[in-house]
Amino acid sequence: MSGTALDGIVVVDFSRVLAGPYATMMLGDFGADIIKIERPGVGDDTREWGPPYDAEGVATYFNAVNRNKRSVVLDLTDAADIARARELVSGADIVVENFRPGTMEKLGLGYESLRELNPDLIYCAITGFGRDGGADLPGYDLLVQAVGGLMSVTGQPDGEPTKVGVAVVDVLAGMHALSGILLALAHRARTGEGQRVDTNLLSVLLSSMVNQASGFLGAGAVPTRMGNRHPSIAPYQTFSTADRPMAVAVGNDKQFKALTRVLGVDWLAADERFGSNALRVRHRDVLCAILQTAFQAHGADHWYDALAAAGVPAGPINDMSEAFAFAERLGLGAIVSVPGTSTGQVANPISLSATPATYRSGPPRLGDQS
Repeated sequence: MSGTALDGIVVVDFSRVLAGPYATMMLGDFGADIIKIERPGVGDDTREWGPPYDAEGVATYFNAVNRNKRSVVLDLTDAADIARARELVSGADIVVENFRPGTMEKLGLGYESLRELNPDLIYCAITGFGRDGGADLPGYDLLVQAVGGLMSVTGQPDGEPTKVGVAVVDVLAGMHALSGILLALAHRARTGEGQRVDTNLLSVLLSSMVNQASGFLGAGAVPTRMGNRHPSIAPYQTFSTADRPMAVAVGNDKQFKALTRVLGVDWLAADERFGSNALRVRHRDVLCAILQTAFQAHGADHWYDALAAAGVPAGPINDMSEAFAFAERLGLGAIVSVPGTSTGQVANPISLSATPATYRSGPPRLGDQS
């Protein structure tokens, strides 16, 4: 039995920064051989994206998405290096790239050219705005969050539109690219036929807006910023406590009744204004003002323990250190040691019972083909 799910799969990775490297790292964690193509002298842009840096002076941004890879330096303006790239692709299963549309074609490395070289190749292209009308637009996460509507629903109602605190569109695009690649691999396993996989940041974001997008398409509702409140559920937001804020995510009537009992305001459950979620949303301001007063009686840890015991989804707002500590207390194994690195890395979140993720090597030095 194979030790990892993707043993023997070779990926030539022309991508850089985040979406593509995230997808290829996920493939690498499950055994694929990832050959990362980098520019001479500088490599991936994120090698320079610091601080912070690790103990060896490497930008931790680069480290986040580049383990289990080999680095091969190629100058894609040089004919000999283009020939070397084509040689690598000729023996590969997958190519991943996130250049602007048309760039790989100009280099002689586009899908049609590489398919002639390697007929069963799976070729994944990640763009910002697709290959047609948005081909010339730069695909930066902040830009996509802005034009794709995410910033319009993020932030306080009386504040400015706000980006999410991590490049979430890039990560989502990486996961969609990964899904497309795995679908293409499954198709090839049945038919022997390779294919092109395309995804773009804007389409990924619109799909990932789920209920907000569906509310617009199905009911003409244009969502706005609500801070930490939810447009369709109440109470589903943050509350301040005697020491620090906490999140409460009440999704049904049973949880609401339990919440009122813990807070000592169980009369709310019998109030006709709050008898269903729809009514609670309608009377949200009155309801949440009452709940806010009750939460002031104790600190977040007190309420977390009491609400968790009662089956109410709630928790304190942790910083990064507290978040990892919480995951470790739950036994999730969120931090892993990787050979060749002096610091821990975030574990792959996918757990397979027969072919689990492996951590064979840390992020490569530029040009390290070992």
